Amino acid sequence: MILGLSLVAVSGLILVAADHIDAPLTASGSAIDITDVYAFQGQNTSNLVFAVNTQGLLSPGATAAAKFDENVMIEINIDNNGDNVEDLVIQAIKRDDKMYFFGPVAPGTTGTTSTIKTAAASGSVAISSYGTAALTAEKNGMKFFAGPRDDPFFFDLGQFRAILAGTATGFKSPGVDTFAGTNVMSLIVEVPKAMLGTSSTLNVWAETKKKQ
Repeated sequence: MILGLSLVAVSGLILVAADHIDAPLTASGSAIDITDVYAFQGQNTSNLVFAVNTQGLLSPGATAAAKFDENVMIEINIDNNGDNVEDLVIQAIKRDDKMYFFGPVAPGTTGTTSTIKTAAASGSVAISSYGTAALTAEKNGMKFFAGPRDDPFFFDLGQFRAILAGTATGFKSPGVDTFAGTNVMSLIVEVPKAMLGTSSTLNVWAETKKKQ
């Protein structure tokens, strides 16, 4: 299956990017809209955790009906030699009530189109439902989750606008969490660092790609 790029959000090793539905083509909480990308060391320090959140600003009512799109693949790109080209990808795609994962594996092609690396299947997990206990799965030393979560990103949008308007000079402490009470659809995969190469520095970004 070949998929074309719909939206990209870029992050560094820990967190650099946040984008809550400001691109016209991703309006209305679309399944292709990436809100945040995170990469951090796992509780097991031999592992690295990747999290990609989509469909931001979901109200509790909207969260119950939110779904991953079977025609959209979420792809985590990993550059381990510093050339800003993906050397490894982790792909995830929904089928029925499960999320299936592939990789980390070298991509068939780099850039805006991808082929699902079916020969590199790494595991699957039942998609968690809103208001129920989180469902996780483990296989091949990896851990997986897919489902709704509280939006972890904190941003005081009102104060930010005041700064832009010149009526404030900085953020308050504490600020007001604009995203409090809203949810996202979250994809999380924990991977042994040994699967990611030997570099001490990784560049990480995520894409959502629609079936063509």
